[in-house]
Amino acid sequence: MARTVVTKTRKITGRESQEFMFNEDMIPKHVGASDYMRKYREDAWKTYQRLAMPTTNDEPWRRTDIRKLRAGEFHLPVNGNRKKLPDVPNELLKPLVGNQHAGQIILTPGGTEANLDSELVEQGVIFTDLTTAERQHPDILKKMIGKVIKADEGKFAALSAAFGDTGVLVYVPKGVRIEQPLHSILWGPGLNLAYFSHILIWLGEGAELTYVHEAASTNEPDGQTMHAGLIEINVDPRANLRFVELQSWGDHVWNFTHKRARVGRDANLDWVFAAVGSKLTKDFSDLDLIGQGAVGRMSGFYFTDGNQHLDHDTQQNHFAPNTTSDLLFKGALKEQSRSVWQGMIYVAPGAQKTDGYQANRNLILSRQARADSIPGLEILADDVRCSHGATVGKIDPDEMFYLRSRGIKQPDAGRLIVQGFFNPIMQRIPFDGVRDRLDQVITRKMG
Repeated sequence: MARTVVTKTRKITGRESQEFMFNEDMIPKHVGASDYMRKYREDAWKTYQRLAMPTTNDEPWRRTDIRKLRAGEFHLPVNGNRKKLPDVPNELLKPLVGNQHAGQIILTPGGTEANLDSELVEQGVIFTDLTTAERQHPDILKKMIGKVIKADEGKFAALSAAFGDTGVLVYVPKGVRIEQPLHSILWGPGLNLAYFSHILIWLGEGAELTYVHEAASTNEPDGQTMHAGLIEINVDPRANLRFVELQSWGDHVWNFTHKRARVGRDANLDWVFAAVGSKLTKDFSDLDLIGQGAVGRMSGFYFTDGNQHLDHDTQQNHFAPNTTSDLLFKGALKEQSRSVWQGMIYVAPGAQKTDGYQANRNLILSRQARADSIPGLEILADDVRCSHGATVGKIDPDEMFYLRSRGIKQPDAGRLIVQGFFNPIMQRIPFDGVRDRLDQVITRKMG
């Protein structure tokens, strides 16, 4: 369900600037790109100019203040500074699912590396970077880009649509089942840089895929970097997609994303989120169940510390009868960090026999940390089963006493309790490599 974003202008004083220095001449214009892509980006730029920067006066942004974003200092990565930026760490390139990748794409300021198993190429599978897709697959791109997420859904959505030439096109034809996972990583190092990404995923009827995408960067002690991105997903009837999305941006990165998946008749989407990085994240994630019998599961893991601020806005939209959605987000918070989760289950008129569930659980590990949890229901059908729940709490002293009484030191006891808290999410992740990564995050953030 599309969001209507009502914005108001406000005067910003001090060092911060709310005006980006980008202009129309900076819009990507690749050799061989179609007229459709040029018009798509030009129209998105016009939309960007028309929309105001979001403020806390806007309901979706009421708990996320971006006035300290120094928008006027950002510039695009250019050839002159790309060689000075660090390379992707080897540990990020290792398979997180299984022993090997069926294909891998590495997106960096210095260029793109892409590979795909030759047998999949023969079956018509497309797994390539967005720039190559513009030249080699313009017809498929025309059917996908801008169809699931519109540029007018927000200021950052329009900015991503206009400048997002770094990205991935995944297309799996009808009936093709990929056993090994595909993997991509967006690497965004440096300071005062703006990264724009656009991920497109399309599974044909009866297709099957596991896809892991990670966005990451170095940690920089001073300054800011920004990422704005779009993820558009289309799952055709009876297709099955497992999509694992990892966010491990550096603590200086301001991250803005719009994501939406459309799931067709009797199709299934298992969507896993893990967010452990960034200075500030504002994330819109929508699940649209558009075909009868469609099933969608959304599982979220986040762990914040320092002064991190993560804001996840989720929608489970039931547009057809006999659809099922299941959302579980769990987060732990340390020091002065803050999380916001706003969730909505929407049931359209006529979407009878809907089964929708959402839950958000938060574990507060310091006095200064804060978690806002806001579930919601909007039901316009009369034969449904929908429920929600939210909790915010601290470590149970009895649990800590029990572990300490058995000779376990306090730091180790705390870590065990946090691992137990996240266990329901871990059980939803059928990938050993992803679970190992998240266990490492827990150990590191628990000190």
